[in-house]
Amino acid sequence: IIVFQINLRLILVSGKTKEFLFSPNDSASDIAKHVYDNWPMDWEEEQVSSPNILRLIYQGRFLHGNVTLGGNSHLCRCIRNESSSSFHVALKLPFGKTTVMHLVARETLPEPNSQGQRNREKTGESNCCVIL
Repeated sequence: IIVFQINLRLILVSGKTKEFLFSPNDSASDIAKHVYDNWPMDWEEEQVSSPNILRLIYQGRFLHGNVTLGGNSHLCRCIRNESSSSFHVALKLPFGKTTVMHLVARETLPEPNSQGQRNREKTGESNCCVIL
């Protein structure tokens, strides 16, 4: 049986890094718990009191606890759970390559897109780019 795993390189605010292997079905909450339970010895100074405050940041965005790693592509996809009619996001990270994420200690997560929307409302700016 071939088991597909996703290699994550986690970076702390201090700049220290460590690589971990995870299943495509592992969620951000699963990853936080695994890292907490297997806290690297050279990260001792950054040890946190609970896995519940560990947050992952991928491509500049905080990942909510139910986001899974997925597999085979860099695109995100929503998956509908037929039994509960709820949705969760799968990142669809590639197998065989290392994906880099930041790991931070933070009690709560910002609401999705709330900060960006507030900033655009205050400044009246739009998301455009001019290349000269």
